[in-house]
Amino acid sequence: MSSAGPLAGLKVVELGQLIAGPFAAKTLADFGAEVVKIEPPGLGDPLRKWRLLKDGTSVWWQVQSRNKRSLALDLKETEAQDIVRRLAAEADVLIENFRPGAMEGWGLGPDALLALNPRLIMLRISGYGQTGPYRDRPGFGVVAEAMSGLRHLTGEPGRVPVRVGVSIGDTLAALHGVIGVLMALHHRQATGQGQVVDVALYEAVFNCMESLLPEYSAFGAVRGPAGSALPGIAPSNAYACADGGYALVAGNGDSIFKRLMTAIGRDDLGQDPALADNTGRVARVAEIDAAIGEWTARHSVAEVLEVLAVASVPAGRIYTVADIAADPHYRARGMIDEVQMDDGTRLAVPGIVPKLSRTPGGHRRNAPALGQDTDAVLREIGLSPAQIAALRDRGIVSGHP
Repeated sequence: MSSAGPLAGLKVVELGQLIAGPFAAKTLADFGAEVVKIEPPGLGDPLRKWRLLKDGTSVWWQVQSRNKRSLALDLKETEAQDIVRRLAAEADVLIENFRPGAMEGWGLGPDALLALNPRLIMLRISGYGQTGPYRDRPGFGVVAEAMSGLRHLTGEPGRVPVRVGVSIGDTLAALHGVIGVLMALHHRQATGQGQVVDVALYEAVFNCMESLLPEYSAFGAVRGPAGSALPGIAPSNAYACADGGYALVAGNGDSIFKRLMTAIGRDDLGQDPALADNTGRVARVAEIDAAIGEWTARHSVAEVLEVLAVASVPAGRIYTVADIAADPHYRARGMIDEVQMDDGTRLAVPGIVPKLSRTPGGHRRNAPALGQDTDAVLREIGLSPAQIAALRDRGIVSGHP
């Protein structure tokens, strides 16, 4: 089993900031890619100051930027743009998530970079993609989630559509970007040719919207919010329990439904021929939900889950982060990684996904300080100490020598 990861030796230049581009680069870095993250001198990536800060830096930063090196570089300067070209000339992958046209304005568009390095794979993540009438609009993940139809479905009927509690649009775009990069690498292995991978935030979310569009196309059906239920699939819902908590119960498989009805003492429903398949159950979903709800209301969440586990019915409770941190299964699977910070304290961060049997990913180094690796990276592409010092004096680069 190799500890270097399956992407060891892959050189990645990351010009992104905040979530989508950096998450894609993080995923590659977790599995061995050598990622150089380019940040503006001064404050660096704004994510360094997002959410809760420890010693002036977001703890989120330790997740998003682990296994990366930091090069503090002012991309508005000609000399900095030349440094990016030199890095791109030797890179396998370049990732950016600026508004379309920004890279071209710096002379760093795909035509220029692929001319320097025809094997380069350039991942471009933006709100609306590199083409189309909306390409120039600013687009954050929350806007993409709305445009994709996800926000319309999220919440209770008749109430204001709510946001998913995390930046799911950015993360889905990042993962689609990683898929695109890996496919492009496979193509390059056969042909020697690089290419551009164009990912739009709204398209990444829309790609996960299941039957939303074909249902509209075939039936004119406009799906709406359904709260905790799963529309058109029954039974699958959150049910109130005697202790004030909720149990999530997914009894929507044909044989599972029968076991669920037996477990709650409703064999009359379990043996009803009209409820033998999903179509019949959907037609009577209110009746089924009421039967399950009457049973869960008499038991605590723990009691409900114990009974349904014996019956092999998929069920679970709603976790808080405190539940996650204490859960033995998370720890057994390596999903809670305790890392030692530079000041000697310990910080719990999410583990690495997916689990590869022969070449697993790993935590090789903590997230870098701003410009921590500036001098080392610049020396690697041939700059002398005097040249680096001159760039630092002019504010084009920053970082400790």
